[in-house]
Amino acid sequence: MRLDGERESENVEDRRGGGGGFGRGGIPIGVAGGGLGTVALVLLALFFGVDPRVILGGGEEAPPQSQVTENRSAPPAGQDDGARRFVSQVLATTEDAWSDIFRRANRQYEPPNLVLFSGGTQSACGFAQTAVGPFYCPNDRKVYLDTAFFRDMERKLGAPGEFARAYVIAHEVGHHVQNQLGILGKVDRERRGMGETESNALQVRIELQADCFAGIWANRTEQMRRILEPGDVESGIGAAAAVGDDRLQRRAQGYVVPESFTHGSSAQRVRWFRTGLESGDIQRCDTFGTDRL
Repeated sequence: MRLDGERESENVEDRRGGGGGFGRGGIPIGVAGGGLGTVALVLLALFFGVDPRVILGGGEEAPPQSQVTENRSAPPAGQDDGARRFVSQVLATTEDAWSDIFRRANRQYEPPNLVLFSGGTQSACGFAQTAVGPFYCPNDRKVYLDTAFFRDMERKLGAPGEFARAYVIAHEVGHHVQNQLGILGKVDRERRGMGETESNALQVRIELQADCFAGIWANRTEQMRRILEPGDVESGIGAAAAVGDDRLQRRAQGYVVPESFTHGSSAQRVRWFRTGLESGDIQRCDTFGTDRL
């Protein structure tokens, strides 16, 4: 990616090295039907997703924001700030892209904050841990990211490259766009009273739309900035495929349970990311109005 000379976003909270406290305890993860174990559920429900308390349900109610402890201490001396710079620059490109899209629709985009943490930190959706992976919390409108996850992407998921990492950030920002447009709230209301299978199916549509929005970001940013280099698109597609539910399930337990999908298959995630990337049209990201995911 060509990010040299790009501005850095001011909406980054760096809590690395400051702990953050355990607050009300770790995020409770239930065991889904179909014999899925806790490890598999973490992989399926939390990779690149909205915080599961809010969208998937279960667990205790998120604490009010007044109970959230924010640690804004600076990272220890010598800590690699290359990751912070990269995250800040990518976040800035999402701000510019979505501000332009919203402005064309006569709306104002309100960018999210992105919290960098190491090990764990408190959020308005509960305690965030490295093992949870990146997520968006609608309660405080923040993206949470431990950059150690980028190493896991490359070493464990086989998804290397800067653009793969940028896709992660853009996907989570996509959830913020959904929140600002009222989509997350509507889906949460519709989920009430649904069975597990129906709820999972609705969650898949949320995640695939966020993938499409990540593609929209890439399309618009390329038009505005010309950031793409050879191999970048393939890197992003590889990342989308690497976190498909079918691939993660097979990796975790050796078999696939489609009715338990919460993020979509590898093929679906790639298809919707490409839809946004190739069209640049947010109207093409209507995952709720189609029978073909």
